[in-house]
Amino acid sequence: MNKLDAQTTPESPPGASVVVTGKDAGRVAFAAFVGTALEWYDYFLFGTAAAIVFNRLYFTTLDPAAATMAAFATFGVGFVARPVGALIFGWLGDRIGRRPALLITVVMIGVATGLIGLLPSFGTIGVAAPLLLVLLRLLQGIAVGGEWGGAVTLAVEHAPPGKRGRYAALPQVGSPVGTLLSSGAFALVLLLPDEQFDSWGWRLPFLLAFPLLVIAVYIRRKVEESPLFDELLKQDERAKIPALEVFRTAWGRLLVAMASAMLGVGGFYVLTTFVISYGTTTLGMSRGLMVNATLIAAVVEIAVILVMGRLAERVGPGRLTLWGGLISAVCAFPVFWLIDTRNPAAIVLAVAAGIAVLSVAYAVSGALLTELFPAHLRYSGVALAYNLAGALTGFLPFLATALLKTSGGASWPVALLLVGISLITALGGFLGERLRVKDNVVGA
Repeated sequence: MNKLDAQTTPESPPGASVVVTGKDAGRVAFAAFVGTALEWYDYFLFGTAAAIVFNRLYFTTLDPAAATMAAFATFGVGFVARPVGALIFGWLGDRIGRRPALLITVVMIGVATGLIGLLPSFGTIGVAAPLLLVLLRLLQGIAVGGEWGGAVTLAVEHAPPGKRGRYAALPQVGSPVGTLLSSGAFALVLLLPDEQFDSWGWRLPFLLAFPLLVIAVYIRRKVEESPLFDELLKQDERAKIPALEVFRTAWGRLLVAMASAMLGVGGFYVLTTFVISYGTTTLGMSRGLMVNATLIAAVVEIAVILVMGRLAERVGPGRLTLWGGLISAVCAFPVFWLIDTRNPAAIVLAVAAGIAVLSVAYAVSGALLTELFPAHLRYSGVALAYNLAGALTGFLPFLATALLKTSGGASWPVALLLVGISLITALGGFLGERLRVKDNVVGA
């Protein structure tokens, strides 16, 4: 038994083997993808708006640097709330079912995001504006805390043995698609004159969450419950308090899972949210250029995720996480050197390349994390690991901005920060490959 997790068995609880087929796996994975795409669209909107809108309209009493840091702190609040969502929806997903938990999360974040689009600015309602903004960000965080873990769990548990990598990768595609939708929406409204953009234009992408929510709920309602969870119900093998069981018996796996997820969460926001702010405020580049760079990077990320999902089935998700972490560490300084040239083409190349290399580890996070926890603890374990990693790294744009200020505008401390996160993820991948759980399932 591994010293990291002395009390956790290498297999899911005993019982009859569960037969899973590929018949509905694609439909379930697509439904998971649609939901995660909406969730990340809503979540990423806040990051982009924090970099170019909220600092000016909701923190107007502060100087520009302090306002940007305040906006990023508000952005980070969502990550602090995510472990709370993991506890709530992890319990619901492991006790009541994966499907009802995912229906609630998608409704919750859609409503919270739409309400941000209706929120008056500081100039209209004063200090209540940033306070309400923080509240809505908290609701976003709680919803996302339960969304991703449930989506990949449902996709993996419907997938035939030997094909989990590709199905676990589909919910991951929701991240770049969410980036495309959110950055694309902002790129369009940034074409408006500055006065109209500040007055009402920036609100349109948030208000779009309402019709997208209707589509996501319609698709998710047609998804069937996980066959593995149905078997847990029959065998009555559900944990009474899943999160407590994770901390008590699977704490080693939890730490490894958190480490393996850090780059895909924190590194991503350094190369998007922070870089957008850095490019516009420090380097003097246009907002449109920086947002468009993230659009191109998102297209590249989709291709990387789909390829790595298939490759994970052959070499293992832990090994790919190790490789992705090491490559990202090597590329961190060159990425920022290119950005610092202020050359538009070099900036686009840097952001796209940086996102591509960190996406190697992110692509297989779903496959690795779901196989680090047995079925009766899976929703809670995956959600807690991913969102605790998010809570630890969600303030990286804030920290990067602080480092930038103390270094007199030099980017090397931020690159060094990215190197550190990359190496932690590489270690998580190395250990995670050795701790993977085997479910009692057979293909049909």
